[in-house]
Amino acid sequence: MTTISRRNLLAASVGAVPALALGLRPAAAAAAAASEVTTTGIVPAQLARLDTMLKTFIQARSISCAQLAVSRNGKILLARGYGHYSFTRAPSPSPSPTPTPTATPSPSVSPSPSPSASPTAGPLIWRGNTAGLALVQPTSLFRIASLSKHITSAAIMRLVQDGKLSLGASVTTLLGLSAAADARLAKVTVLRLMQNLGGWDKEVSKRDYLFSDHAISATLDVPLPITHAHILAYATQRPLDFAPGTRMSYNNYNFLLLGRIIEKVSGQSYESYVKQKVLAPVGITRMRLSRSVEEGLPYHSKYTAKTVLDDSGAVVPHPYGGANYANLDSAGGWLASAVDLVRLSTIFTGGGGVLSSASVAKLLAKPETGLNQHGSWYAGGWWVRTMGSGLNTWHNGSLPGTFAILSRMHNGVTYCATFNRREEEGAADYDALLDELYDAAMGITSWPTTDLTPRYF
Repeated sequence: MTTISRRNLLAASVGAVPALALGLRPAAAAAAAASEVTTTGIVPAQLARLDTMLKTFIQARSISCAQLAVSRNGKILLARGYGHYSFTRAPSPSPSPTPTPTATPSPSVSPSPSPSASPTAGPLIWRGNTAGLALVQPTSLFRIASLSKHITSAAIMRLVQDGKLSLGASVTTLLGLSAAADARLAKVTVLRLMQNLGGWDKEVSKRDYLFSDHAISATLDVPLPITHAHILAYATQRPLDFAPGTRMSYNNYNFLLLGRIIEKVSGQSYESYVKQKVLAPVGITRMRLSRSVEEGLPYHSKYTAKTVLDDSGAVVPHPYGGANYANLDSAGGWLASAVDLVRLSTIFTGGGGVLSSASVAKLLAKPETGLNQHGSWYAGGWWVRTMGSGLNTWHNGSLPGTFAILSRMHNGVTYCATFNRREEEGAADYDALLDELYDAAMGITSWPTTDLTPRYF
């Protein structure tokens, strides 16, 4: 396993790498891919075990693009990009010095489209005039799915901290929603939304409103793509699945509503407010909301879906039109790198002055329902557990073509990993990685001291 340089990558172009770049995957190329992981970034010797774990993990699951970042007491100590991907562009008589390539998803999964792209993944190695390779960098942007939820919660708490919002305010009052279909809707508060106590249970209703585009379009008699307003109109016409505050049920709709509250109270778009009040104070400038057909590195899934982006009925690879990312924004729509997310985690310990300790305590407080059967609870986009005198907080994000994990340990260690595919039927387990990295980090007795933060922010 080697760290690949531009020179090494060009030299490799006579062997297995071009087969991958050109969309070919003969047995020899597959064997070479399994034994070699291209990497970028920095791994101190003391943290080499974590790096090896990631390499083993992605090799065993044929993951083509991944990242790992680790920090301790606010200092970024490890920042790594894994893999590369091919892209193409239209032929031109003379290559532009600043080309705009088109990303081509890997042939190792079901055929997928070639969306327009401008890779952010670092060195672009052209093969002739029309094809090239991009290396995944520590700063490359990945979809992070539900790791978006703690970002939304931080924005809510900033509004509360600034005296513009109350955690006890009712969603019906804030958004002008009718409670005619279920009077209990008036009991849904901002805090209950943050704790997934709102009253929606997809196991009962048999649907997730954020992924019910076709049903909503048909019921409301509106064309695709639907909007946030359509989702709210559809959901508000239906009764809740349980009384708000009586039990926890993880549901994306809670966080869609929080996003709309942020817009209503701040007078800004959700993305604009988060960038200004949550990200900018800690120097994060790369993060943005994902598009439904995203640029840059490819997202791999064996699943297909009828597009939700128009009424054509076209069947598309799920990561490329199977979900409307404009509607997922506050529940699962952000793009970020692993280093962005470990940097962002510093706001929960005072970083950037975004949240006070009192605000963080409210965000992470135990809900009115108490602990679950595992001794943990859900609060503000985190799973939380008491550990000694501190807290462990963690979450994952998972959508077709996306898996990401983020953990803040009681001892000041934070780690994040991002991937461009997730566990699907018949695949090896993904969820165990969270605990495996935790155990490995707990076993480290000598930590590096060089802070990589200035390199990336």
